[in-house]
Amino acid sequence: MRRIPTIFITAALTLVLPLAALPSSAWASDNDVDKVNGSVKVDAGQQAGNVSSINGSVHVGDGATVQKASTVNGSVDLGDKAQANELETVNGAVTMGTSSRVGGEVTAVNGSLRLAQGAEVTGKLSNVNGAIALDAAHVAGGIGTVNGDITIGANSHVEGGILVEKPNDGWFHWGSSRDPLIVIGPHAVVQGTLDFRREVVLKVSDSAQIGPVKGATVVRFSGATP
Repeated sequence: MRRIPTIFITAALTLVLPLAALPSSAWASDNDVDKVNGSVKVDAGQQAGNVSSINGSVHVGDGATVQKASTVNGSVDLGDKAQANELETVNGAVTMGTSSRVGGEVTAVNGSLRLAQGAEVTGKLSNVNGAIALDAAHVAGGIGTVNGDITIGANSHVEGGILVEKPNDGWFHWGSSRDPLIVIGPHAVVQGTLDFRREVVLKVSDSAQIGPVKGATVVRFSGATP
């Protein structure tokens, strides 16, 4: 969470750049598209470069491939078996469909991150506010949040550990003061350190495997959910 992703900088620029100065849709190259005040859709099975929107969502259809999908004030939806190198959003959710894949990082500011069965992120999965949920999914670069609940669902696999940062007095001191709930489900595996720099509630299945825990007490549970 120490590096500020490009999308955060983009969000800041939109606060000072009048929307009237921007075209409603501008193509940066044959395969790139940038849009203002509207959603962007990549049809199923198609290919595109960098796809972005301001005040609109980005939808990548089933089996489609993009370099990067990003938005400010909108969601990013990666369809089943779709692929991207990077996903970013400010003020919106990110969802990854069944067996979808991101070859780099997935980041959000105020928004949930949800990975369906078989989804894979080879980089880091992180946000500031919003729930993070994996359903038999794989994250290779670790998971990070400040205020979000985290559910590592049954049969999910996380490498690189989990980091929950302490809120500060800067830009990102938003969200609930409630302690985040961290759940590691049945047969899930979390490799690396689970590092909690603020108070959390940590519940771990009896059948889950986890690395070293810093800053929290493990509460074990049996069954599908705590």
